Amino acid sequence: MHGFDEQSQQPAPPVTFTGRKTVVAAAVAVVLIAGALLIRPARTGDDARPPGPSERAASAVGMGAPAAAVDLTALVADREKWVASHADDDASWAVLGSAYLEQARRTADSAWYPKAEKALKRSLEVRPAEKGNLDAMTGMGALAGARRDFATARKWGELVRAQAPRRWTAYPVLVDAYTGLGDYKAAQRAMDRLMELRPGLAAHLRAAQVYRDRGWREDAVVALEAAGGEAKSPAEKAYVLFRLGELAWERGDPAEALRQYEAALRTDPSQGEALGGRARALAALGRGGEAVRDYRLALGRTPVPRLALELGELLDSLERPEEARAQYRSLAALAAAGAANGVNEEVVLGLYEADHGDPAQAVRRLSAEWARHKSVQVADALGWALHKGGEDSDALEYAKKATDLGLRSADFSYHRAVIERGLGDEAAARRSLQAALRTNPVFLPGAGGRWRRRPWRRSGSRRRAGRRTCSRALPWGGAGAPEARGPAGPKPAAAPKPKPKPAAPRPKPSASGT
Repeated sequence: MHGFDEQSQQPAPPVTFTGRKTVVAAAVAVVLIAGALLIRPARTGDDARPPGPSERAASAVGMGAPAAAVDLTALVADREKWVASHADDDASWAVLGSAYLEQARRTADSAWYPKAEKALKRSLEVRPAEKGNLDAMTGMGALAGARRDFATARKWGELVRAQAPRRWTAYPVLVDAYTGLGDYKAAQRAMDRLMELRPGLAAHLRAAQVYRDRGWREDAVVALEAAGGEAKSPAEKAYVLFRLGELAWERGDPAEALRQYEAALRTDPSQGEALGGRARALAALGRGGEAVRDYRLALGRTPVPRLALELGELLDSLERPEEARAQYRSLAALAAAGAANGVNEEVVLGLYEADHGDPAQAVRRLSAEWARHKSVQVADALGWALHKGGEDSDALEYAKKATDLGLRSADFSYHRAVIERGLGDEAAARRSLQAALRTNPVFLPGAGGRWRRRPWRRSGSRRRAGRRTCSRALPWGGAGAPEARGPAGPKPAAAPKPKPKPAAPRPKPSASGT
């Protein structure tokens, strides 16, 4: 017994692998791996190859992000070929409709909208909304928002939210719809919910939009910087840079705006919106010839009426009236083509009529638009049209609606100042002018991209950015300019998602909209 204990306490001899044992172990491992593969076949997600163009575009469209032009073309071709032989694939019809919609956004060609509508409706025929076709319903909401039919966009977004409250793709549609309808508090609530459900590129872009509309510029910049961190493709990064350029433009820094627009174009040369922005910034910097060139290029890529109006007014200011009239005719043609495809261009047409056509027609057009969409953009345009028609008392009510809700726009404040002066209220006019200058320290009338009312242009002198005072442009001189031109009002803490601040009380319009 004692001998047995001694033997049991002796250490075991080391295990060594001979060549034969190694071969046997390897064979056993191969058999086990093969058996595992038979039990679990390879899946699509196991493919280590990078996604192809159509897969990249489908992912971007599904995430509500910009897609590269070449990828988008590949996705459209792929889905068109698929549904030609699989007409009852509701998911593919929804993807195709969303791809058409993204094509419309990238190219500003409204002819894509009817194609998107047809594809999305086909998806809903195969699988109706009552059966939970959430992708097609979301696509219909996004389509309505792109056409500026914000009431219909709200209907689809709220329908998706009612069926699937945690479906994050409904909330970008709702943010856009509530913004277009002038319900800015609801837009902020929808944005907050989106940030809770899916913080990412789409959420940060909508956050920047909401913060800008509330007048929180610094937070809008922070949100866009966060969006830039989430952007993966060149198309996504270029869009964020374009939006940063827009914010720089609005705060009166055309040089910084120009840098952002050019960075966007370097990142994605097909970014037509950035090309239009660069034209606007060049014009503000006194580089009129280059601005005209870029406007023409931008209209070739993204033919939207707003750019035609800006170019026409720039040409007017450069004393090239024949070319300006050609742009105004182009504006009318573009707006008519858009209307035929369901696009609402009433605000741009109303501003054109107010300044270059029939102010009475502008008032009728914009009053009808106000009945549908009570946004600050419509309020400002209607107030300006009423002023141009000699109805300053009514105009002031809408100018107040445009300036009292939070959005910091030098153009809006200037319009209000002119209207107040027309009513003989010099003190109020100077306060509104000061607000314009606080919003945009280098503001000159029309600096929002519309080049009317610039008398030094007609006298042949040339603007140098930041070196002219409003005394050359404003009828009551520059004495109303504030000594300090810093940011106006209190600001929330700079964070991607600050706590909401109470907005200024909004006048409650009557049934007539006044």
